[in-house]
Amino acid sequence: MADDQHDRPAAEASPSPAAGGLTRRRALLGGGILGVAAATGVGGYAAGKASADDHTAPAGIVPFHGPHQAGIATPAQDRLVFGAFDLQIETAAELRELLREWTRAAELMTAGRPTGTVAGHPEVPPEDTGEAEGLPAAQLTITFGFGPSLFELDGRDRLGLRAKRPRALRPLGPLPGDELDPARSGGDLCVQACANDPQVAFHAIRNLARIARGSAVLRWTQLGFGRTSSTSRSQATPRNLMGFKDGTNNIRAEDTDKMRRFVWVGREEPQAWFRGGSYLVARRIRMFIESWDRDRLSDQEAVIGRDKVSGAPLTGEREFDEVDLDIKGSDGLTVIPPDAHIRLAAPKINDGQSILRRGYSFTDGIDARTGQLDAGLFFLAYQQDPHRQFVAIQRKLGVGDALNEYIKHVGSGLFAIPPGIRRGGYVGQGLFER
Repeated sequence: MADDQHDRPAAEASPSPAAGGLTRRRALLGGGILGVAAATGVGGYAAGKASADDHTAPAGIVPFHGPHQAGIATPAQDRLVFGAFDLQIETAAELRELLREWTRAAELMTAGRPTGTVAGHPEVPPEDTGEAEGLPAAQLTITFGFGPSLFELDGRDRLGLRAKRPRALRPLGPLPGDELDPARSGGDLCVQACANDPQVAFHAIRNLARIARGSAVLRWTQLGFGRTSSTSRSQATPRNLMGFKDGTNNIRAEDTDKMRRFVWVGREEPQAWFRGGSYLVARRIRMFIESWDRDRLSDQEAVIGRDKVSGAPLTGEREFDEVDLDIKGSDGLTVIPPDAHIRLAAPKINDGQSILRRGYSFTDGIDARTGQLDAGLFFLAYQQDPHRQFVAIQRKLGVGDALNEYIKHVGSGLFAIPPGIRRGGYVGQGLFER
């Protein structure tokens, strides 16, 4: 049944009283933004006056605008703060206002500037929390995403946007070995902040959460350190907390054909507004480090399928030697064991599928139940279709991977990452247009 509101585009739905509050907050924020943008060398936390979309920006500033959001193909930075949010609003118009506010703030922060005045009227809360004052932009990228529950929750078309849901944005479903904590899973929106300074990344999520107050609330967060994959040929392969090189055969941004085939959503997507975007699967993977550390080196290398020091596959001598899954040893068995991680994750046995990994290590203190470290891998993977790619690969890994003795998937999220933001626009703008 259609009424007047449903007959209009979602973006034109009449705002609720809560939306009026959001608009008033945006007006206050906008005043701060305009004041700071007009200032010369006052109130910022980075030297220089480059605009947020200036492709000749000084070193340390990643352009914010472009055909794809930054933070996907961008060379992976060293630090991460990831936040998943639950909405507290009821209309598409309110969501649109929030995304506009977030975009304006992200433009400033990625250009090394505060979201507003740090020291204003003494009787008014500052427009920026101030902990990044004096710090460089540190290659900050801020990447936004939409969860399945944004479009449909408990069978309800909660914001009138269900008809605009991207084709593959549906729950991942149960996967082998999952022991997911609902408090560390899901979310209506996500924000990935990556930088080479942890305080700059934290400042980004903190201020976006502050701006969203009354419209969205943080559901869960994850801090990450030490990237666990390379997204550019300019980067050396890093090591994960198990001491192995991780992501040797990852897709690199320079592999434009692979990016087109496996990462960017194209004409196969019926929702035209989402073309140029990507899908993000986020998984919190606990590592049982103490058990791993007691295992002998030969077992560790057999579990992974690589030499621990060089990173070479067990069938080669150097890190980037081809992984040959067919070579057999003198005992007649394959050199790379049938349950080795690199075998089960290999494109060769996964219908040629690949994903762009962009994960980080984490440690969150001690597990009070076991007295062991709560540490592991915060796995981030970008792809064109999460069901054809991540789910299919994980079904093999979850059943047969020797690594399962030492890891457990405890958190999960799936998000549609909209295409890039044009100058003067805002993230997800096409979602609200005819």
